Amino acid sequence: MFFIDNISLEEEIINSHFSCDLSRCKGVCCTFHGDYGAPVLDSETEPLVSLIEIVREYLPEKSRKTIAKHGVFTGKPGSYTTVCINKRDCVFVYYNKDIALCSIEKAYFDGKTNFRKPISCHLFPIRVRNNGRESLHYQQIEECKDAIKKGEQDNMYLFEFLREALIRSHNSEWFELLSNYFKTLKNESKARRQL
Repeated sequence: MFFIDNISLEEEIINSHFSCDLSRCKGVCCTFHGDYGAPVLDSETEPLVSLIEIVREYLPEKSRKTIAKHGVFTGKPGSYTTVCINKRDCVFVYYNKDIALCSIEKAYFDGKTNFRKPISCHLFPIRVRNNGRESLHYQQIEECKDAIKKGEQDNMYLFEFLREALIRSHNSEWFELLSNYFKTLKNESKARRQL
């Protein structure tokens, strides 16, 4: 564990290779089995509701029906999550062939919204905990083994892969501190090997 600006991070975040490979994982992070979907911040509930009409065109009929009946999020302040269909697909999922994708992110890239997706989705597989102090953890799952292989092939580290998400959740100055910490460790490691 180390600290950047009073935020604790697991060492694996800067030591682990990672780069999503949708062709292999098929977007499984949007379809995990369970009673609840992705964590949603209280501040994200209003944007999610306002997006319903915008993303409707991308969604399959089962998602539209679920949204009409249950809405797009469930829970209470401090512990909201997206609604799931049959304890699997997030209600915002649509499919491109056999790959699960996010309709919110599609609307974002189509220029129809400034809201990219819930920050918990954007940061995945990093999870945020707050027990009096914010901490970032790497949630390692079997379904992401191909992302680790691709990260190794591309020489891409987890924190680098999640650069945009980490800047969005913290800010560019914080990310720069994290990058500098990583570079310092690498330089120290290289110097030790040369001794």
